[in-house]
Amino acid sequence: MMGLMGSEQLESLVEAIKTKVMGKKGKGKKPYVKMDKSASVKVEIRSRRARRLIDKTLKAADRPGKISVPP
Repeated sequence: MMGLMGSEQLESLVEAIKTKVMGKKGKGKKPYVKMDKSASVKVEIRSRRARRLIDKTLKAADRPGKISVPP
């Protein structure tokens, strides 16, 4: 178990972190700019999903009656 001194140090550290985070928020600056996915990334995501669906369909076709094809 953590001793009394360790607990106080932990609380102090947490408070210091909170203060720094709140200080940055108060300045009106965002810590980062969230970027939208580019068209090429969207195409890559769709092609990966399509590939997984094709793989599942082919697997089901190899074992008729055993596995249903996912929607």
